[in-house]
Amino acid sequence: MKKAKIIQIVLRLVLGSVFVYASVDKILNPAAFAKILYGYSLFPLFSINFIAIFFPFIELVSGVSLIFGIYSKSALVIINSLILFFIIIISFNFLRGHEFNCGCFALGDPSHVSSAGQLLIRNFILLIVGLYLFFGRLPFSYKSKS
Repeated sequence: MKKAKIIQIVLRLVLGSVFVYASVDKILNPAAFAKILYGYSLFPLFSINFIAIFFPFIELVSGVSLIFGIYSKSALVIINSLILFFIIIISFNFLRGHEFNCGCFALGDPSHVSSAGQLLIRNFILLIVGLYLFFGRLPFSYKSKS
């Protein structure tokens, strides 16, 4: 097996696992996740419960799909879209000077308060991985036609 293919499989497993892991606590504790969403001060009140219940299942299904290679491209579109969405809402809070529990992994753990800068770096790394998996190469690298 080619080295690039092995790297893609490992990255697929890692990125998929990150999304599965991130979804578990949110699925088990939708009320705690809704409280975190409320703390973002970005979402209309009527949408918070829907987001808290629905989005973790999107993370779970797309992560499992990516891990097992079932509709991987579709899973990557969803995962990359979610990461981009996370980058946007974290950036907005960064501009407002907020430090907060992003609700990414451990909902009830107050030690998970991260700076928006740390969250942005982590999400940009995840986005680069997701784009690499989607395009089969880094999207900003040059690929010769020879």
